[in-house]
Amino acid sequence: MAGNFAFYRYHPSLAAAVIFVILFGLTTLFNIIQICTRRTWYFIPLAIGGIFEVVGYIGRIMSSNDPLSRNAFIIQQLLLLVAPALFAASIYIVLGRIIILVDGERYSLIRQKFLTAVFVSGDVISFLVQGAGGAILGSSDGDQDSVTLGQNLVIVGLFVQLFFFAAFVVVAGIFHWRLEGSRSSSSSPSSAVNISVLPWKRHLVVLYCTSALILVRSIFRVAEYLQGNAGSLLGHEVFLYLFDAVFMLGVMIVFNVVHPSQVTEALSERLRGESAGGLVEGAQGDAFEMQRAKGGRDSRLWV
Repeated sequence: MAGNFAFYRYHPSLAAAVIFVILFGLTTLFNIIQICTRRTWYFIPLAIGGIFEVVGYIGRIMSSNDPLSRNAFIIQQLLLLVAPALFAASIYIVLGRIIILVDGERYSLIRQKFLTAVFVSGDVISFLVQGAGGAILGSSDGDQDSVTLGQNLVIVGLFVQLFFFAAFVVVAGIFHWRLEGSRSSSSSPSSAVNISVLPWKRHLVVLYCTSALILVRSIFRVAEYLQGNAGSLLGHEVFLYLFDAVFMLGVMIVFNVVHPSQVTEALSERLRGESAGGLVEGAQGDAFEMQRAKGGRDSRLWV
C-alpha cells in the first residue's frame, strides 16, 4: 500500500486487462513457436516485448484488485512503457536483412552493417530513459518533484524513440525509392540478384505498417505525459487501450501473419544458388567471390 496516494484517477478495468492478457499471451506464444520452428533467433526481442505486455496487463489486473498497490503500478507502468522499444528493435533488424536479401546496400543511406547498430543503440537509450522515468513515477508516492522528474524522463525517452523511429522510416523509404528506381533505370549499377522473385516489397510494406502503429502509439504517450496527471489522457483508461494496447497487439499479429523468416529463407536460398553457380564456373575470380560470400554467409544471416 502507498498511504492515501492514488496511482490512478480511475478504477482499472479488470475485464479489459484480462482480455489483453489473453490476446497478448496467444500472439506471443505463436511468435515464440515461429521463432523456434523457423530458427529466427534475431526476432527474440519481439517475443520478449510480448511477454512484457502480458506481465504489464497482469499488473493492471492486480491494480484492479488493489488500486493502491505500488508493486502492481510499477509492473504495469514500466513494462507497458518499454515493450514497444523491443518491437522497434525487431523492425530495425528486419530492414537490415531485406537490404542483404536484395544486395541493395548501395541504395541505403546507412551501410547495412551499421544500420542495425545505430537504430538499436537509440532504442536502448530510449528503453533505459523511459524505464528510469517509469520507476521514479512508481516510487514517487505523490511527491511533486519526483513525479515531475519521472514524467520528464519518460517524455525524453519517448522523444528519443520518436526521433530514431522517424529517421528509420526515412531511411527505409529512401532505400525503397532508390531500389524501385534502379529497376527501371538502365544507367543504374547492375546486380546479379533478380529482386523480382524475392519477397522484399511485401516485408517492407509490413515494416511501414508496424512502424506507423508504433509511431502513433509513441505520439499518444508523449501527449499523455505532456498533459500530466491532470490531463484527460491519463485520466481516462480507454485511451490506454485504444492507442497502446490495440496498436501494439496489431504489431504482433501482423508479424504472426507475415513472418520475417520468409526473408531469411529467401536469403539462404539465394546464397546457396550463388555458391553453386560459382562452383560450376570454376574461374579463379568467380571462385574468390564465391568463397567470400560463403565465408560471410552465417554472419549476414544472424547479425
